[in-house]
Amino acid sequence: MIATDFGTGQVFWSLVWLTFWIIWLWLLFIVFRAIIFRSDDPGWAKVLWIVFVLVFPYLGVFVYLIARGPKVFDPGPPYPWIGGPPMQLAT
Repeated sequence: MIATDFGTGQVFWSLVWLTFWIIWLWLLFIVFRAIIFRSDDPGWAKVLWIVFVLVFPYLGVFVYLIARGPKVFDPGPPYPWIGGPPMQLAT
């Protein structure tokens, strides 16, 4: 059985690597969201950032996080393609 082949240390390190992998995917998702929904970059700059992140994944994500700073994690509007504040219902 596979369970008997794994020792306690191997299970621990497997969980550590799984955690790092999930954090990496989350960072990748955050960076792609920031690139796509950024309103002050023209379309060609977004394409260059996406190509850079796809060709050099680790370097691209870390360079983007350093170059764009804390604005990457600013949530902004939930649906940026819808303009204006939500409608108020008359009571």
